[in-house]
Amino acid sequence: MKTTGSNKPRRPRRAFTPEFKAEIVEQCQRGDRSIAQVAKDFDLTETAVREWVRQAERDAGTRDDGGLSSDEKAELAALRRENRRLREDVEILKRATAFFAKETR
Repeated sequence: MKTTGSNKPRRPRRAFTPEFKAEIVEQCQRGDRSIAQVAKDFDLTETAVREWVRQAERDAGTRDDGGLSSDEKAELAALRRENRRLREDVEILKRATAFFAKETR
């Protein structure tokens, strides 16, 4: 396990289901406990819980901080994948054009 600057061992990266995140966000938004307390109760980092709450607010349309909603993030990722594939296709076509141009001389 790696250590941080304070010689505290780093926790391995964990993955959480959308349902779990939604439950944590709901508990934070109820208002009876602070985000820090919810994070501590579930052995989560406060930073992660705050980001989950921010993202839930963006998705619900109640936060306008310039961040992307989850749907927009998914669309952006898909467009980037498609753009990468199209650039690769163009590169292949350029090479093929150069190859066939040599052959016809």
